[in-house]
Amino acid sequence: MFMPARQLANLYSPLDIPDSGKQPFTDYSRWRLLVSDSGRQTWHYLTSDEECEKWPQNEVDKYWTGQPLNLPPLPKSNTPLEAARNGYTFYKHLQSHDGHWAGEYGGAMFLIPGLVIGSYVAGMGFKKEERLEMIRYVLNRAHPEDGGWGIQIEGHSTVFGTALNYVVLRILGMNVDHPAAVKARATLHKLGGATGAPGWGKFWLAVLNVYEWEGVNPIPPEIWLFPEWVPFHPHRWWINLRNVYTPMSYLYGVRFKMEENDLIRSLREELYPTDYYHIYWPAQRNNIASSDVYSPHTAVLDAMNVVLSMYETCSIPAVRKTALKRAYELVVREDENTGYLTIAAVSKMLNLLCRFYAEGTDTEAYRQHAIKRTDYMWLGADGMLMNGTNGSQLWDIGFITQALVETGLAKEEDNKESLERALGWLDICQIRENPKHYESAYRHRTKGAWPFSTKEEGYTVSDTTGEGLKSVLYLQNQVEGTKKIISDERLFDAVDTLLTMQNDHGGFASYELVRGPRWLEWLNPVEMFGDVMIEYCYPECTTSVITSLSVFRRHYPNYRSTEIDCTIRKAIKWLHEVQQPEGGWVGSWGICFTYATQFALESLSLAGENYANSPAVRRACDFLLGKQRQDGGWGESYKSCELVAWVEHENTQVVQTCWATMALMYGRYPNREPIERAVKLVMSRQLPVRSYRFNSGDLRRMSYTEAFFSFLFLRRMVRGHKRRLKA
Repeated sequence: MFMPARQLANLYSPLDIPDSGKQPFTDYSRWRLLVSDSGRQTWHYLTSDEECEKWPQNEVDKYWTGQPLNLPPLPKSNTPLEAARNGYTFYKHLQSHDGHWAGEYGGAMFLIPGLVIGSYVAGMGFKKEERLEMIRYVLNRAHPEDGGWGIQIEGHSTVFGTALNYVVLRILGMNVDHPAAVKARATLHKLGGATGAPGWGKFWLAVLNVYEWEGVNPIPPEIWLFPEWVPFHPHRWWINLRNVYTPMSYLYGVRFKMEENDLIRSLREELYPTDYYHIYWPAQRNNIASSDVYSPHTAVLDAMNVVLSMYETCSIPAVRKTALKRAYELVVREDENTGYLTIAAVSKMLNLLCRFYAEGTDTEAYRQHAIKRTDYMWLGADGMLMNGTNGSQLWDIGFITQALVETGLAKEEDNKESLERALGWLDICQIRENPKHYESAYRHRTKGAWPFSTKEEGYTVSDTTGEGLKSVLYLQNQVEGTKKIISDERLFDAVDTLLTMQNDHGGFASYELVRGPRWLEWLNPVEMFGDVMIEYCYPECTTSVITSLSVFRRHYPNYRSTEIDCTIRKAIKWLHEVQQPEGGWVGSWGICFTYATQFALESLSLAGENYANSPAVRRACDFLLGKQRQDGGWGESYKSCELVAWVEHENTQVVQTCWATMALMYGRYPNREPIERAVKLVMSRQLPVRSYRFNSGDLRRMSYTEAFFSFLFLRRMVRGHKRRLKA
């Protein structure tokens, strides 16, 4: 089943790696980003001069690889409108031929290990240039002080990040004596070695055969055999978690592991400060380094693991076989529902391994998984990383198009062609049917939805559907001369889907309704993350739905008007209930209070609430004003997400400044001075030929485009704010 050691060694032969990754390890003038009409984004390295001549680099290729664009400087902007116009003049150079804007969706350092380990185990290679740039990316993300890695680019060094990214470097061809390897190994040993990795780390190391399955807490596939009415049945878990643990349970159930080779034997020595062959593995199951624990085990989880460990010693072969069959069926259905992309990066590589183990290499599934790996591989100025999904295409284009309409730039003749292409892509991206495996794969309705990335990935998300719908309504109904290429019936489908996603208390979650009870968090096995067992409602998602339905109601007042009105009222009531005592809202899809608070105040403004008549809006505005800095801006750290309390960032940030200022404008804050100071700060950050300097540190769902297009909203809001003040 496994590739012969010699052939595998040829695919991953040792490479000569410079000590520093500051300079590219490949010729960046030879890289090209191929974009299909559906929004698929893949990077390719051209090896011959003839290929380069036939396929010349464009501005997108150069921008993302950090090469000079050689565009003429734009005139100095003296007003917000001029700054916005300059920004979009630049940004049009980055629009793909199909109409969307390609971009990175990285930040997590636990993704590339799955890509590399999974590919290595399954016998899939990489091009030499890809290996070099992945090594370079990992080197550039090492902490300068200790040479280790966290679970995300701004996090402290952890056992998980250090052990898994060290393995990445070694698999890809770095010598054991390379200075970066020596430094990282010392840090890993100082942290206690790889035995202290969290559960996901132990799992990947066990698959690679450099950790023993006896040291992994049970992940039995039998849980899929429980009746669906059982409160802890996996279909009630958060969809991302169940899509990870389904293939995990299959691989655990068969105790899948790679065959030994020289590299594996060497890694067994390198990853541990003690002799690998004398480690008592069962004692390592709950050994999690303090550096890695964000969500400690509960007593309930530990007790359950004891019971499951006892079960593993006497599991019934027939039952295990049936459970494995059921888990594998769900893996196959996920592949077929998503064109072998799966919902996200971790499940992508786990599903690949399941299909490889069950069916081998000479299959269409294996070939498709190999092809679709490249959809996740993104090249940037610091090297090649693995995106969290196959992109953020819809999310970015949604805010871009709305911003252009809000600012009035959409009406300018120079921008018409760009907007028409964007609308064409929104047309292509809308999902027009429910999944192939709908109820049998426990999927929510998708007909009419817009996904986070591409139609092929095929998942309904409440806020991306809301933002996609709003963008189409803006372009087709508020920009004169725009062709109406998306029919009313398709817009109605989107509304129908959104109306199915409201939970009983009024809030909206991400992918589907909240299905499981809150106490399932007692069983959370993922030590690195909290609140991941079930779906939750979010101010951001709720606001996206409220605003899109409000815009829809304006243009289609007779379609399900009573239900839409009721949905909006319930959603706004929920927003009031979840406001924090100090005045902000907690965000989960951006950082954190600035992000969610501007979303929430947008919703409340649609209900007629403002600083003058609403205590909730007044508290929120006062909360944000208390965080404004002397330079007029805001800066919020990603630590706010971890601690659920405001944590200042060391730098003032364009992104957070835009979000906070928009919130004040939505709330009709009566004093112009703090708003004008913020706008001046944002304008001062504009560069002559690029967009903006900013520090994000975001973990989940923020892209480069949001920094720029949040500012485009500002111009419209400032103008409207001044009108209201005069009135």
